[in-house]
Amino acid sequence: MRRVLFMMVACGLGGCAAHAQTAVTAPALDGAWIVDLSTNPAEPYTRPMTLTLNADGSVRGSFYESEIEAGRWKTDRGRTCVSFRTTDGVGPYHTAACLAGDHVEGQTWAEHRNFLFNWNATRAR
Repeated sequence: MRRVLFMMVACGLGGCAAHAQTAVTAPALDGAWIVDLSTNPAEPYTRPMTLTLNADGSVRGSFYESEIEAGRWKTDRGRTCVSFRTTDGVGPYHTAACLAGDHVEGQTWAEHRNFLFNWNATRAR
């Protein structure tokens, strides 16, 4: 019985430590970003992305001037990533992105438009 109790307490404390680590690393992805959606380097095409990573793992903000309807974030395996959904009023856009040093690498899938787009973002100044 003591062993089971010890394991329950140890696992609970481990979860708290993991959550504390996540909360510390999350702010690096918080904030304003400029997403490069260019298909031709000679014709720049950028849009804003604003992320607020909440302590409960939820994400708020906007992407491509659309409000994030639902989103989650997590720090694991040495990286912090977000995944969220927006819409253009016709259908959903599913986006996943990870912080990679000083920039963000992401992709957006729009099933109703039959495309998957890979993109990068830099911190807005």
